Amino acid sequence: MQTSGDYRAGFACFVGRPNAGKSTLTNAIVGQKIAITSPKPQTTRHTVRGVVHRPDSQLVLVDTPGLHRPRTLLGERLNDLVRSTWSEVDVIGLCLPADEEIGRGDRFISGEIAELKATLVAVLTKTDLVDKGTLARRLLAVQELGEFADIVPVSAVAGEQLHTLVDVMIGHLPRSPQLYPDGMLTDEPEQVLMAELIREAALDGVRDELPHSIAVLVEEVLPEDGITRVYADIYVERPSQKAIVIGHRASRLKEVGIRARREIEDLLGGRVYLDLHVRVAKDWQRDPKQLRRLGF
Repeated sequence: MQTSGDYRAGFACFVGRPNAGKSTLTNAIVGQKIAITSPKPQTTRHTVRGVVHRPDSQLVLVDTPGLHRPRTLLGERLNDLVRSTWSEVDVIGLCLPADEEIGRGDRFISGEIAELKATLVAVLTKTDLVDKGTLARRLLAVQELGEFADIVPVSAVAGEQLHTLVDVMIGHLPRSPQLYPDGMLTDEPEQVLMAELIREAALDGVRDELPHSIAVLVEEVLPEDGITRVYADIYVERPSQKAIVIGHRASRLKEVGIRARREIEDLLGGRVYLDLHVRVAKDWQRDPKQLRRLGF
C-alpha cells in the first residue's frame, strides 16, 4: 500500500448522453473488460468501478449509465444513480463523440455538471471516425460549450491519447493514500459481471424495442473439478419478446450462450458450462418489487 505524501488517488467518472463511448473508454483505460458495450443506448445499468494503478497514483474510474429522459421507474432509478455518482467524484470527464455535432443532450448534461464541485474535463471521443478538419471544428465547439479544466481528444478503439487522458485526470486528483489493493482492476462482484456479459450477448442483434426489456440474473455458480457451472435466467417483459430472444428452434439463444460462455471463460480463466433460460417478468421495468429482485 502506497501512502507517501506525493501519492494521488481518487474517483473519476465519464458522463455523456447514451452511446457517447463511455464504457468503451473505461475498458480501454483499465485494460480489461469491466463494462459491457453495445450500439444500443442505455446499455450500462450499474456503476462499475475500474482501477488504474500507477507507481505514484491510483485512478478509480466509475462507469455510469447515460443520462436520459426516463420513461419507466427503471429509467428514473438509473438517472438517480448517475446524479449520486456525479456528486461524489473528484473529476468528471464529459464524453462528446467527435463524429456528431454537439446537440441539445450535450448542452443539458454540461449545464447539469457545471454546478458540481468536481473538476470538469471535456473528452472528445471516437476521433478515429473523423478527419482533421472536422476534429478542429469539434474542438472549437467544445470550448464554447462550457468551462473545462482540460479538453482531450481520444480514440478508445485506436488507443490514441489514452495515456494523456489518464495523466490529465490524475493531475486533478487529491493527494491521498492508496484506495484499492495492488492488482485489483474492479470491485464489481464476479456474479454481476457474468450477468452483464450474458446481457451483452443477448443485446447483440435484437430489435430496437427489446434492449431495455432484457435483464439477466445469475442464479447459481457451482465450481466443480475443472469446470464452473453457471445457471442464469434472461428476463423479458412479454411472451413475444421471449420468442425473439429464443429465436427459431432456439437458434438465437444458442448463439447468445456460445458468445457469453466464451466471455465468462475469459473472465474466470477456465472452462465454463452455461445453462440459460428465458423467463417473462411482466412489465418489470415499472414494478418496484421486480426491480429490487433484479438488482435495481
